[in-house]
Amino acid sequence: MKTSARRFGIGILFLLFGTPAVAGSYEDFFVAVRQDNPAEVIALLNKGFDPNTVNPNGVPAILAALQLNSPKVAKALALNPNTLVDVRTTKDESPLMLSAIKGYNDVSWILIQRDADINKPGWTPLHYAATGGNLEIVNELLAKHAYVDAESPNGTTALMMAALYGSADVVRALLAAEADLTVKNSLGLSALDFAQKSERKEIIELIASKMRVQRSKSGW
Repeated sequence: MKTSARRFGIGILFLLFGTPAVAGSYEDFFVAVRQDNPAEVIALLNKGFDPNTVNPNGVPAILAALQLNSPKVAKALALNPNTLVDVRTTKDESPLMLSAIKGYNDVSWILIQRDADINKPGWTPLHYAATGGNLEIVNELLAKHAYVDAESPNGTTALMMAALYGSADVVRALLAAEADLTVKNSLGLSALDFAQKSERKEIIELIASKMRVQRSKSGW
């Protein structure tokens, strides 16, 4: 019975990974991802290992690296021309979104240069960069024509997220890009409401000042 079970297990590995050697490579690969060991990952990729292989939880390698805070491996995978850069988590998060919010700017730059989707439906890389206070990537996304007023499924904009979680510098950048201050999300909250919730006086004043300027120009 034990022999049959063992043969069955080996058969499954063969079907999934081709040979026992490749099966071992699978384990080595994801150990290297977890340990943020780009040299081992690159060595396996050079031997023909697929950079889009999913981990035991079904997560593609580049997303797994970002989730595990392994930026060096994420960078190595982003640089690999065979890596798919627009894969998604179960929460519809892309590699660019995760690298932007975590501040892994080397990875974000590579993904942007590889034409990762900037204006995906729903939550966008700009939302995530703004939430993380990542001014460098916010500016780069805006320069690449990221839609400044993109709305999440509940109508939240990048400016709202910056007002609540981000930085004053990111708020300034979004205001300079003419973010719409009149937009409200599904709860009826505006960017100013988010700023007031954050209780950060500088951000409240930045948004309120911009609103006063717009009112004086348009009369609303």
